[in-house]
Amino acid sequence: MKNTYGESVSITLFGESHGKAIGAVLDGIAPGIPVNEDFIATQMNKRQSVSSLSTPRKEADRVQIVSGVVNGYTTGTPITFLIENMDTKSSDYNQLSEIARPGHADYTAYCKYHGYADTRGGGHFSGRITAGLVAAGAVALTALARKGIRIGTHISACAGISDRPFEDITKDIDTLSALSFAVLDKEKSARMQEAILSARSEGDSVGGILETAVIGFPEGVGEPWFDSLEGVLSHAIFSVPAVKGVEFGDGFALCGMRGSTANDAFAIKNGEVVTSTNHCGGILGGISNGMPILFRTAIKPTPSIFKEQNTVNFKNKEDTVLTLKGRHDPAIVHRARVVIDSVTALVLCDQLALRFGTDYLGG
Repeated sequence: MKNTYGESVSITLFGESHGKAIGAVLDGIAPGIPVNEDFIATQMNKRQSVSSLSTPRKEADRVQIVSGVVNGYTTGTPITFLIENMDTKSSDYNQLSEIARPGHADYTAYCKYHGYADTRGGGHFSGRITAGLVAAGAVALTALARKGIRIGTHISACAGISDRPFEDITKDIDTLSALSFAVLDKEKSARMQEAILSARSEGDSVGGILETAVIGFPEGVGEPWFDSLEGVLSHAIFSVPAVKGVEFGDGFALCGMRGSTANDAFAIKNGEVVTSTNHCGGILGGISNGMPILFRTAIKPTPSIFKEQNTVNFKNKEDTVLTLKGRHDPAIVHRARVVIDSVTALVLCDQLALRFGTDYLGG
């Protein structure tokens, strides 16, 4: 089972949603990076539920660092993050050992693991497992910030309602860092939250699109073919539950442009090579060009809904009808944004270590 990602800086995930604990191991990170436990807690809070917008399941998500950090700094050895599961109701999942929830991995997990997969709360397939990514991502974000590299994500669209795009990216990232519901336009934020609550009242769910910006990332990082910068980022992002699409720059909209519009003209500004537009999203030929890296991530509606749904009993090979019990989110896009920030930071740390050496980000 593939639970590790990264070559020089790697992340390994472990645990199940209703097991004793979940967590992550961050390996290859340079020594001398400050580890601020308050910042880790802040990031974990962003992944938490937002009152009535999310699942009633309430986990403290207190992160225990059990290796790799001494006196507040990374040692250069593997960092193990441990997060206990406290608020579980496994009885809600008794029927799911043989009945497939539409949109979930219950059936595919049964096929792959021959009926031995932990079905409680989605087991190892649960979005709960992303808590380890956020804990490790906080260290990666700190390492990048020391090099002037910053990452921010907002909810670009939710339930058909669109936020404004990034404008002053530095200022916008500052704004987003303080928001639990990451929308730049306050009026659109209120409308999105109303739409989520409306879906919840109907026993349904909604999806959305996240837009991420990376600033301060150096040019020349990435590979031209199978490890293109877009490729390694997409690989990791598609590992996040509910992600169904990633596009860089103007993405699919480029297909409707002429080359004279789509091409980003080069210029010299303050002695540096820049582009006058950024339709490519800061990456050309799989390699960063020094402009902001911009991409969007499609998050599908939460598959756990309270409407009656047609499904099957995959053990008995019979059609059946499912009405879910339990505690589920009417939307997860607002919780996923910090996960995308974290995954992006982890991938970029790995890419920088491959390009400039393992100690590049260290103290």
